[in-house]
Amino acid sequence: MTAVATEPAPTERKTSGPGRRMPGWARALLWVLVAFVAVSITSYQTGVPQLTSSGTVQAAVRLGIPILLAALGGLWAERAGVINIGLEGMMILGTWGGAWAGYQWGPLAGLVAAAVFGALGGLVHAVATVSFGVNHIVSGVAINLLGAGAAKYLSTLLFEPISQNPRESPPVPKFDTYSMQPFGSWLEQLEDLQRVGISDLAGIIGGLITEVSPLTMLAYLLVPVSYLVLWRSPFGLRLRSCGENPVAAESLGVKVYRYKYLAVIISGALAGLGGAALILNPGQAGYLENQTNNRGYIGLAAMIFGNWRPGGLLGGAALFGYSDGLQLRSGETSVHALFYAATLVLVAVVILQLWRRNWFAAGIALLFAAAMYSVYWFTDQLPEEITAYTPHLVTLVVLGAASQRLRPPAADGVPYRRGSD
Repeated sequence: MTAVATEPAPTERKTSGPGRRMPGWARALLWVLVAFVAVSITSYQTGVPQLTSSGTVQAAVRLGIPILLAALGGLWAERAGVINIGLEGMMILGTWGGAWAGYQWGPLAGLVAAAVFGALGGLVHAVATVSFGVNHIVSGVAINLLGAGAAKYLSTLLFEPISQNPRESPPVPKFDTYSMQPFGSWLEQLEDLQRVGISDLAGIIGGLITEVSPLTMLAYLLVPVSYLVLWRSPFGLRLRSCGENPVAAESLGVKVYRYKYLAVIISGALAGLGGAALILNPGQAGYLENQTNNRGYIGLAAMIFGNWRPGGLLGGAALFGYSDGLQLRSGETSVHALFYAATLVLVAVVILQLWRRNWFAAGIALLFAAAMYSVYWFTDQLPEEITAYTPHLVTLVVLGAASQRLRPPAADGVPYRRGSD
C-alpha cells in the first residue's frame, strides 16, 4: 500500500471567550479609554478640574516632548543591539548646542545644532561600543559624564562673557506657536461648562491643538516615521536584524558595523533634539546647567515601558509628561487626586484578570487598589518633597508593573565582533 501524506487540519482560532486576544492597537485604545474615564470621574468626584484642563495638557505636551525624543533615540540604538544609557549626556550636549546656535542664528539653527551635537555624542558611543567593544553601560555612563563636563566647560567659555553666569546662556529665541482656530475657542467654551466627560475631553483636545510649536509637531511626526522606517522598509529590517541576531545578519551580507553606527548616531541626534525641546519651546529662557533633570533616563524608561515599539513609547512619554505637568501646575492637591484615579484603573485591571480567570493577578491588583485608595482616603494632600519627584516615582511604578511583558531585542547589549560565531 502506498502511504498517503495528509496535511494536518489547521488549528481553529478562538473567536470568543477569555482566550481571544485583541490586536495590540485595540488593547492600547481600550486602556487609553479606561484611563480617560478614570481621570474624568476623578476630576468630578474630587473637585479638581486641573486633571483634564487644557493648561495641564499643554504643560504635559511641553514636558513630554523631550522624553519622547529621548525614548525614540533609545529605540533606534537598541533595535540595532546597542544599549544607550548615554541619552542623558547626548541631551545635555543638545541643550548646549541648541542654545549656542539658537542665540547666534535663531531657533531653526539651534534645532540643527542640537541634533549635530547629540549625534557627536552618539558617534563617540558607537566608536566605544561597536569598534572597541567597550561595555555598553560603562560607555553610556562615560558619555553622560562627558556631556555634562563638556557643556559646563563650553558654557563657561562662551556664555559667561555674555550672560555673566557660567551656568546659563543668554535668552534664546523661541519657535512661534500655532493654535487651531476657531476650533480651539469652541473647545474652550465646552471646557468651561464643566460637564462630566464632555468638558474633560474638550480640555484634553484643546490642550493638544493650542499653542503648538513646530518642534512639537516634528516630534510627533517622528513616531510614525520611525515605525515606517524600522518596520516597513528593507533598511529597517536589516537594522533590526543586527539587534536580533547580528551573526545571522552578517552571513546574509548585512554590514552590521555600518548599521550599528548609523543607528547610534541617529539615536544621539534624536536625543539632541530632545535637549533642544527644553530651550526652543516656550517656557524656558535658554540653556541652564542640569536642566535635563534625568529626562534621558526617563526617556529610556518610556522606551522600555513601550516594549521597544514607537506607539508604546509614545504612551510612556505621555504618561510621564502628564505626571510632570500636573505636579508643576497644580501641586500637591492634583497629585493626591491621582491616587483616586489609580484606584479606578486598578479596579479595571481586577475585572480584566477575573474575566481571564487569573485569580492571583486579580488578588495582587486588588491589594494595590486598596492601598491606593487608603492613601487617598486617609490623607488630604501629599508632602511637597514627594510631589516634586512624581515623574520619577511614576517611572518606578510603571516599570515594575510592565516588567512581566517586556521583550527586548535578543542581542541587545551583546558584544559582537565581525566574523564571530
